[in-house]
Amino acid sequence: MSKELTYWLALAHIPKIKTKKKNEIIVQLFEQSKSVIDFFESEYSVWEDKYQLNKSEVELFLDAKKELSSYAFMVEDLLEQGYNILPITSQDYSPTLKKNLGRTYTPPVIYTKGNLQIMKEKSVAIVGSRKANDNSLEFTDNVAKNASKDYKVVVSGFAKGVDKQALDSALKYKGQSIIVLPQGIATFQSGFKKYYKQIIEGDILVLSTFYPKAPWSVQLAMARNPIIYGLASEIYVAESSEKGGTWSGVMDGLRKGRTIYVRTPNQGERSANNMLISKGGKAVDIAGNLTTYEIEETNLTVSKNRTEDKIVELLKQGTYDSKSIVDKLNIKWTARKVTSYIKKNSNIEILKGKPLKFTHKCRVSDKQTTLF
Repeated sequence: MSKELTYWLALAHIPKIKTKKKNEIIVQLFEQSKSVIDFFESEYSVWEDKYQLNKSEVELFLDAKKELSSYAFMVEDLLEQGYNILPITSQDYSPTLKKNLGRTYTPPVIYTKGNLQIMKEKSVAIVGSRKANDNSLEFTDNVAKNASKDYKVVVSGFAKGVDKQALDSALKYKGQSIIVLPQGIATFQSGFKKYYKQIIEGDILVLSTFYPKAPWSVQLAMARNPIIYGLASEIYVAESSEKGGTWSGVMDGLRKGRTIYVRTPNQGERSANNMLISKGGKAVDIAGNLTTYEIEETNLTVSKNRTEDKIVELLKQGTYDSKSIVDKLNIKWTARKVTSYIKKNSNIEILKGKPLKFTHKCRVSDKQTTLF
C-alpha cells in the first residue's frame, strides 16, 4: 500500500498541471481497473496517445518519477506518525468534497489525522472575517451550537475571528469539527499538541490538501477556502466584506447553485452581507433561522422561493428537459434560459440526447462504481 501511495503523492503534487487533468487520468485508470502505478510505468507514447498528455506535460511527469524515492520516504514518515493519506479512490475520502467540487477541483489526495468517520457526517461551515464584530461572533456561536445539537460537524479554516469561534463553540457544545489547514499537515505540530485530547477522543479531524511540509502562506490560505466550502453540507456567512476569501467563496458557491445562508446585518452595520443576500444568499437571523427583510441599499425583498432553487429542488426528484421544467414549475423563464442556467450549475448532471435532459448529481455510492 505504501508503494502505491508514493505514486499518488507524485501525481498529486506535479506542478503546472491542473487538478481537472489529474482527475481525468484517475477516472480513466479507475474505469480500466488500473492503478496509478500502472500509469507511471506505462510507455511515454501511452501517456500521449491514451491520456492526451502533450510533450511539456510528459516532461513534468518524468520529473515527478525522479522524485519517487523522496516521496517514498515521506509516505513512510507520515504513516509512522499516524497521518492518513487518502487518495480520491479511497472509501474513506470525503464524499461531500467530491460531490461539491466535482472532477474539476477535487484534490487527488488529502492528508488527515483523527476520526475519519467525521467526513461522512452532515457538516456546516461558518465563514467570515478575521476581524468579525460581536454580532458575527454571537451568530457563529449560535450556528455552531445548533449544528452540534443536531450532530452536524463544524468545518473550520482555523483562522482568527469567525473560523476560530466556530471551532471553539463546536468543542464547547460537545460537537465535532474538521480543521482545514492553510499549510501542510506535517507543519501543524503546535496545533496537534493543543488539540491532542480532542483528536484522540474522535472530536476533531485535521485535514490538509497541500504538500505535507508546506509552510503557511497567504496563497495557501486562499487555496484552502474552496476546500472549506467543499467539505460543508451547509454554509453560513457570519460577516463578509466586498472582497477577499469569504466574498469570493460565497459568490463561487452561489454561481454553482449552492444554498448559502447569510446573517442579516443590523441597521447601519458595515458589511457586504446585504449584497450577498441580494445576489441570492438566504437571509437568516442571529440564531441562524430563515427570515425575510428589506435590503437597505436596494429596497429589494429577499424571496424564499427563487426560481433557481425551484429548478434545483425539482431535479433532485427526477430527470427533466428544459421545457418540462418550465411547464411543471409554471415559471416565467423560457426553456432556453433554463438550459443556460443549468449548464452553469456544477451540481446538475447533463444527460446527452435530444432534447437534453437534466438531473441533480447523486452522492458517491458506497460501492463506488463511479468517482464523481
